[in-house]
Amino acid sequence: MARRVVVTGLGLVTPVGVGVKSAWNNLLKGHCGIVSLADQPAFESLPVKIAALVPKGPIDQGQFTASDWLDRGDDRVMATFTQYAIAAAKQALQDADWAPQSSNEKERTGVCIGSGMGSFEDIVSTSLAYASGGPRKVSPMFVPRILINMAAGHLTMKYGFQGPNHAVSTACTTGAHSIGDAMRFIQFGDADVMVAGGTEAAIHPLAVAGFARAKSLATGFEDKPTEASRPFDQDRAGFVMGEGAGVVVLEEYNHAKQRGAKIYAELKGYGLSGDAHHMTAPPKSGNGAMLSMRRALAAAKLDASQVDYVNAHATSTAVGDAAENQAIKTVFDGHWDRLSVSSTKGATGHLLGAAGSVEAIFTILAVKNNTLPPTLNLHNLSDKDEFNLNYVPLEAQTDKKIRAALTNSFGFGGTNATLCFTDIE
Repeated sequence: MARRVVVTGLGLVTPVGVGVKSAWNNLLKGHCGIVSLADQPAFESLPVKIAALVPKGPIDQGQFTASDWLDRGDDRVMATFTQYAIAAAKQALQDADWAPQSSNEKERTGVCIGSGMGSFEDIVSTSLAYASGGPRKVSPMFVPRILINMAAGHLTMKYGFQGPNHAVSTACTTGAHSIGDAMRFIQFGDADVMVAGGTEAAIHPLAVAGFARAKSLATGFEDKPTEASRPFDQDRAGFVMGEGAGVVVLEEYNHAKQRGAKIYAELKGYGLSGDAHHMTAPPKSGNGAMLSMRRALAAAKLDASQVDYVNAHATSTAVGDAAENQAIKTVFDGHWDRLSVSSTKGATGHLLGAAGSVEAIFTILAVKNNTLPPTLNLHNLSDKDEFNLNYVPLEAQTDKKIRAALTNSFGFGGTNATLCFTDIE
């Protein structure tokens, strides 16, 4: 029998707040972290001038200042995506009250943190420096700053963790895959505690230009940025790039119980699949998403009727939202009356490699607090025969028990993951 895995710590760096309390409260209040970039010269010529940015400022106001989280000199060796990961991980470890001192405890604690794009800024700036000045203009910190696994690596060095040191990079499924892989490390006995999640800081003119050229982004919202991300709405027209990090502490159940740890929820199931269809678009049937959800339910040994909430990947694209909706309706056929679905990307934008882990934390909190986070900007459903579920429009809902919940993540290349969280028995 596989070892049970529970969640004992949470950490968030998001466009709607830094710190779990700040981000969750703002999410439930309907706050949106998408802002205009029109006043920034670097974005002046771009067709898209909005993004969901981590707010900068004092920690006691739910904002981010690097010096609040980093040791002296860290900013020189750590790219921004690593800094966000360190901040989220510190929160999660403190929340879990896990600060191992013995060699055995450190050897049984691992890290699994990934990123979809890593340090885009370093790659661009160093390329320009090299082109104009040659190799002597390349910093010796260039390669260590851009490596996807350095967020995990720096964390292990800071805390002396000697368990699995792992990094995932599966585009926008990264955060979910990281948590799911970490779950399996615990189940298979490679660790008793895992620090897991995703991080991203890639809002750069070149990245925005690339997604815009691929016709992935919402355009024309510079004067009303908070209305741009519209999951499931008939006027949805593309996603909004975001940044941030989400990190959880996962722990073997008996290990957590023996030390008296606070338990948020149980990570009961993990499903993965491939679309085998297209580089960027899912099949209309949502078959890959269906497989992912069904495999997570099978791993959790749950029937669809036992799930009350799905935190959808829904990024606000016409094809993607429709395909996921079709997949959800197929998996939960016969149980639509009790199922709720929402996408928190209306508030946070799409955090790319960090999306899956941030949304996993929102899902954990939904289960823990019996509260459904809202789908912002959902005013009109495009096809009420197809979109006929409870999508928690505009306002949070607190009127029912959430026994089990799924959270979906899908990425370019047709890679899918679903996590299943349940209340703790």
